Amino acid sequence: MKTSRPIRARITPDAIRNNYRLARQQAPHARAWAVIKANAYGHGQWRAVEALRGEADGFALLECENAVALREAGVSQPILLLEGVFSARDVRSVVEHRLTCVIHCLEQLELLVGSGQFAAPVAVYLKLNTGMNRLGFTAATLPRALEVLRTLPVDITLMTHFAEADGERGVAWQLARFKDMAGDWKGKVSLGNSAAILAHPQTHGDWVRPGIMLYGASPFADRDAATLGLQPAMALESAIIGVQELAVGERVGYGGTFTAERPMRIGIVACGYADGYPRHAPSGTPIAVMGQRTTTVGRVSMDMLACDLTAIPEAGIGSPVTLWGNGLAGTVPADEVAAAAGTIAYELFCALAARVPVVLADPAASERR
Repeated sequence: MKTSRPIRARITPDAIRNNYRLARQQAPHARAWAVIKANAYGHGQWRAVEALRGEADGFALLECENAVALREAGVSQPILLLEGVFSARDVRSVVEHRLTCVIHCLEQLELLVGSGQFAAPVAVYLKLNTGMNRLGFTAATLPRALEVLRTLPVDITLMTHFAEADGERGVAWQLARFKDMAGDWKGKVSLGNSAAILAHPQTHGDWVRPGIMLYGASPFADRDAATLGLQPAMALESAIIGVQELAVGERVGYGGTFTAERPMRIGIVACGYADGYPRHAPSGTPIAVMGQRTTTVGRVSMDMLACDLTAIPEAGIGSPVTLWGNGLAGTVPADEVAAAAGTIAYELFCALAARVPVVLADPAASERR
């Protein structure tokens, strides 16, 4: 999609490959699902698949129809349905297209059993609720699920999801519950998300599930992506489309939430909340203009936001801007923008609006930077 506005999202496939390889290095004895749910966290499902087609041990997503589309496009690696099946039609697709299916409740198990379609063994991930309390079998319901599945031609992997792998509480409490529930289980297990891959090697098991780390953001509030060796895969870029001179006491934007305490030069950027930039990002959120870091001022509006150009006198209309990522106008970690806005990089990436055109990064340009 082309647009006359200067805004664009620049995706770097090499960064996705680098981050996947890092996940494999961190969990050298496990295979790794490349998690491409939510349109690859806003980066584009097909862009992520193409970046990892020759790399990934498998792909993990939510929708059965998207999994089928991958098969029809020639993707031969295992494909995991992270929320499982929702209908008999989904079960037929699982069997026909050799999909790996999460089963997290007895109702899904009934769908699988009721289909009667087992022309070939089906790969099943049986999800245990060890404290996240979203999806999964409990200690009370797990024995029945295992009893039924052991009568079917299925290949079972036990899985769980960590609620606080990125925090002080960690994973030990959930690992203990998992072991209690699994009992003498000797089969395969899948436990580790991005935070667990990087911080809790005891969780690596047979398959890990890197998600946010694939796209170059940190799963931790106190450890930045660069320190972890992650490379940003998305840069949101735009340009200055207007310049204003402010006297002391003048205000900026809707609601006048920012008041100049000194003479200032303000740049107006073609990016707003309708493009996916967080409306609640306050004055002081980092931004880069012409390779120099500065900050936003005033309230983000639908199509525009303002930034401080006082210390960048050479900047004017047409000057390049990086909103987040490793852009042509400088580097602004998405984690920093997210922290300033009181959210996480996951939300920034997933909120990228459809009206923002997407381009692939030029590797040679990255090297020149």
